[in-house]
Amino acid sequence: MRDREPAAEAAAGGFVQTGAWISVPRAVSAEADALILVDAQAAFLTGAQAVPGAERLTERLAALLRRARAAGALVVHLRNDGEPGAVDEPGTPGWQLLLAVSESADEHIVAKDGDDGFHGTKLGPLLDQRGARRVVIAGVLSEMCVSATARGALAHDLEVVLPHDTHATYGLDDIPAPVVSRVAEHALGSDPVFVQKSDAVRFAPPTRFR
Repeated sequence: MRDREPAAEAAAGGFVQTGAWISVPRAVSAEADALILVDAQAAFLTGAQAVPGAERLTERLAALLRRARAAGALVVHLRNDGEPGAVDEPGTPGWQLLLAVSESADEHIVAKDGDDGFHGTKLGPLLDQRGARRVVIAGVLSEMCVSATARGALAHDLEVVLPHDTHATYGLDDIPAPVVSRVAEHALGSDPVFVQKSDAVRFAPPTRFR
């Protein structure tokens, strides 16, 4: 099989050249009407078991949260309920959300006990009720709950924006954490809108509330 032509595959996210996948440039900016923060909990963002770069990641998540609130976008904090003995077991310090929540009609906490924030939760109906159509997904872990929730959003016929600098994970054996995160992005295919920097994301209220 010969290498695919770059021009023919650009719309699908990239092309193969000499045995390597070459990504096309990411979107310069993107707009969304909802922000889904995935598992921004103390267990993963503080202490000895935090993901690499947790402090900087937390700052970027907080900046996204401030901009989403200011614009009137819908904000959802997904909080994982870990199994007994897990670092995110309900009621333990690690289970607590690290970013302060201002619960209102525009800001909600949604509990989950699996990777996909849509499976068996109120997330889908909440987004539908508020009229959200394009969601920013950010948080941890890249290849697990972030990826699964992005797939759940796509299956829910939502548009997904995934900023490269606002999701993270752990290294896997001898594979560095940034590589694991990048492969997780690639595995999502060409359906999400990928942006390199989260500060290029603009928020607006859901269409129903404009």
